[in-house]
Amino acid sequence: MRLPLVPAALAAAVALAAPSLATGQGAPQTIQLTKVDVVKVSTGYRASKVIGSSVVNDAGDTVGKVDEIIVGPDGKAPFVVLSVGGFLGLGDKLVALPYEQMRTDGKKIVLPGATEDSLKALPEFKYAS
Repeated sequence: MRLPLVPAALAAAVALAAPSLATGQGAPQTIQLTKVDVVKVSTGYRASKVIGSSVVNDAGDTVGKVDEIIVGPDGKAPFVVLSVGGFLGLGDKLVALPYEQMRTDGKKIVLPGATEDSLKALPEFKYAS
């Protein structure tokens, strides 16, 4: 006698929960989409190709290596995390800079005016846990 009540009770629970689930999400949101020039975007640099690349100064001296690219909390300003100093990943220091300070010259990533010592003098960057 109890078995027929189980499906009915389940159906009633779902029916009662459905309105609260729909209103619990708040008002529907809309997103403003913007068209981009896909040809122009396709000529840019992919993060997966930039990460691990050496960074050189104006004189062509290697001053660091790109460890990561981070989008700022505002969602707009990207930052680059550079690994400087050390040897084969040992004894290196991570520093963060606005990506806009760097430029590209062909396939080279250039940080004008930088030296390894000037980068080592910057505050150490640590990833948030």
